[in-house]
Amino acid sequence: MRVGVLTGGGDCPGLNAVIRAAVRKGVQDYGYSFTGFRDGWRGPLAGDIVPLDIPAVRGILPRGGTILGSSRTNPLKAENGIRRIKENLTKYEVDALIAIGGEDTLGVAARLSDEYGVPCVGVPKTIDNDLSATDYTFGFDTAVNIATEAIDRLHTTAESHMRVLVVEVMGRHAGWIALHSGLAGGANVILIPEQRFDVQQVCGWVESRFKVRYAPIVVVAEGATPKGGEMVLKDGSLDSFGHVRLSGVGEWLAKEIERRTGKEARTTVLGHVQRGGTPSAFDRWLATRFGLHAIEAVRDEAYGVMVSLRGTDVVRVPLADATAKLKTVDPKLYAEAGVFFG
Repeated sequence: MRVGVLTGGGDCPGLNAVIRAAVRKGVQDYGYSFTGFRDGWRGPLAGDIVPLDIPAVRGILPRGGTILGSSRTNPLKAENGIRRIKENLTKYEVDALIAIGGEDTLGVAARLSDEYGVPCVGVPKTIDNDLSATDYTFGFDTAVNIATEAIDRLHTTAESHMRVLVVEVMGRHAGWIALHSGLAGGANVILIPEQRFDVQQVCGWVESRFKVRYAPIVVVAEGATPKGGEMVLKDGSLDSFGHVRLSGVGEWLAKEIERRTGKEARTTVLGHVQRGGTPSAFDRWLATRFGLHAIEAVRDEAYGVMVSLRGTDVVRVPLADATAKLKTVDPKLYAEAGVFFG
């Protein structure tokens, strides 16, 4: 048995831990061999491979990013994409494919498995934590820790200059990073994509904070949208999955706060810092377990599934369920955070 492995979409702390666990267990326990495909779905499209064995995965557990590389290549839009993938899997004698990624990567895996008979097992990866079929995705905990540390540091500089500091974090459609890091970091306002915000209300919270001689911290997810307004875009370009490039809501909001309150406001955009560097202990643990259970699914020929965390158990769910809808912030959870606004 030869197993292919690829990592697609944005890089994420914990990807290497999945690769390491799958290879170690697959080689040691089942005698499998492994082929890595470079740069997400571009690898099986182009036949760009790298051998994977136990020496190749030594020492990669604490490393961020992915040793296989990643991309946002959409093979469903490539000319003869499905045929080329199947031909290359046959050419390199790959019997099953482990696809590690988020909504887009796993959506492709689901189509390949359900419609074209390609034996695929999915592993959920996204720092946004927005896949509905799993309680947590690895990478999320690391991103929250990084954002929380940044908020902690910004409190002191905000208070030293009595400025408003707006912290923009990732979160296209789901505000999990903003909610968790904002609550953990003691932010005075948290804005998420699931709840349109009233700019004047935000300004009211800001001004109430200044009345008690504390400088406010506003945490805003990149996909948050003002009432009666549009999502703030970096530019109008789209990736191969049709997603617009976000970023800019933090700067826009800081200018609005300055204009409406007369208070000085500055913006910090954490951007790719959130998903770079060493994975947290939790993400290493979760990613390792996902890798172990993914190769067990291959052994059982349980294709068309994704491994998923439910409570403390790792279970298998249909790939189609994993990508059917996004997991967004429950209004009740957001209401809990509202106690601390202003």
